[in-house]
Amino acid sequence: MASRRIDDVECIVPDQSGVARGKLMPASKFFTGRVMNMPESIFYQTITGDYPQLADVAKLDSADGDLQFNPDFSTLCIVPWEDEPTAQVIHDAFHRDGRPVELAPRHVLRRVQRAFEMRGWKPVVAPEIEFYLVKPNTDPDYPLEPPIGRSGRAETGRKSFSISAVNEFDPLFDDIYDYSEAQGLAIDTLIHEEGAAQMEINLRHGIPLELADQVFLFKRTIREAALKHNIYATFMAKPIAHEPGSAMHIHQSIIDEETGRNVFSNEDGDPTPEFFSFIAGLQEYLPAVMCMLAPYVNSYRRLARFTAAPINIHWGYDNRTVGIRIPPSKPEARRVENRVPSSDANPYLAIAASLACGWLGIENGLTPSEPIKGSARHLPYDLPRGLLEAVAAFEECEPLREVFGDTFVTVYAAIKQEEFETFMRVISPWEREHLLLNV
Repeated sequence: MASRRIDDVECIVPDQSGVARGKLMPASKFFTGRVMNMPESIFYQTITGDYPQLADVAKLDSADGDLQFNPDFSTLCIVPWEDEPTAQVIHDAFHRDGRPVELAPRHVLRRVQRAFEMRGWKPVVAPEIEFYLVKPNTDPDYPLEPPIGRSGRAETGRKSFSISAVNEFDPLFDDIYDYSEAQGLAIDTLIHEEGAAQMEINLRHGIPLELADQVFLFKRTIREAALKHNIYATFMAKPIAHEPGSAMHIHQSIIDEETGRNVFSNEDGDPTPEFFSFIAGLQEYLPAVMCMLAPYVNSYRRLARFTAAPINIHWGYDNRTVGIRIPPSKPEARRVENRVPSSDANPYLAIAASLACGWLGIENGLTPSEPIKGSARHLPYDLPRGLLEAVAAFEECEPLREVFGDTFVTVYAAIKQEEFETFMRVISPWEREHLLLNV
């Protein structure tokens, strides 16, 4: 910090929506050992800034007292887009008596990681995050549009994997790479996705908490880099009506810490019972964790039939039409790709939810269905069609309550219900178009 002449420190905490909350401190004050305090209510604030009624929820401080936030110095890095030398560090939340705050997303993910660690296993994940670049839009009543690239024209049509379409925004991506390198964030690949000015960044595989931190910081980095070029970057699941939605696919595997072997593969290279039970756990419990994987009303607009997004919990080998894909790989790299989560999900909660489903499958020795060959897009919906349906399934699933804890399940469900009520107070253009003079 001294060698970089850091003036300020951003003390940040991811909330339930994956939004960075916290305080900005002078570096001199940060190192005096003074503890950062913030009210517990930051963990039950909705995306609109409202609060659900939680008077009956056990273990919550009705006086909304302060929590203690301690820095995780493994996350300390530069804030490269600031004009003054600034650092950032992610903090963890604790009660005054030293107990972790079970509502905090980082602790939710740690809780799931510990379940694997009790068996001597280390879960490994690799997220893929899709997002759109759009023209600045200051009036929410107007639809989003693709931005103007270096050619002076906006994109039209599908340009999947197009290098020239990526080159349209080379200066922006140069900044993203520079900002990422300055923060120690490791990008594996950058590609153009199906939609107009829709991109995807793939991250290298690693420990779940570390990768969730990276996604959390990447989202902020991409938005900041885009703003520098007078462009918005959005991680909405379905930002443009006639374009594909944006996903956050999660590749998952498990390593035996003693042997270093992939738990999904036998010594002879064949898949293990744990591999199939992990898949079965996803099939059994993904519908019940949908409100963590698709957390907003808009998220469910992405899950449309005959699109790239899955609508079911079938699985298949190298099959992108199902919710659970097994990519082609060598036995030591055998993994399961969960294609259900949307890019608007909190990365800590989405990774925790996905791993928890697989964990429950292994714990209960579940058996998956037969793999799907060919397209599954014509098959019935297995996933909830809307947020309220998803929240109800989440609240009613006792195995998930055991994994995440009653308090987290109750509070998270209340947040989502409050967000739905806020949405219902908005009259949409569709209603004015079709109901105003016809009913």
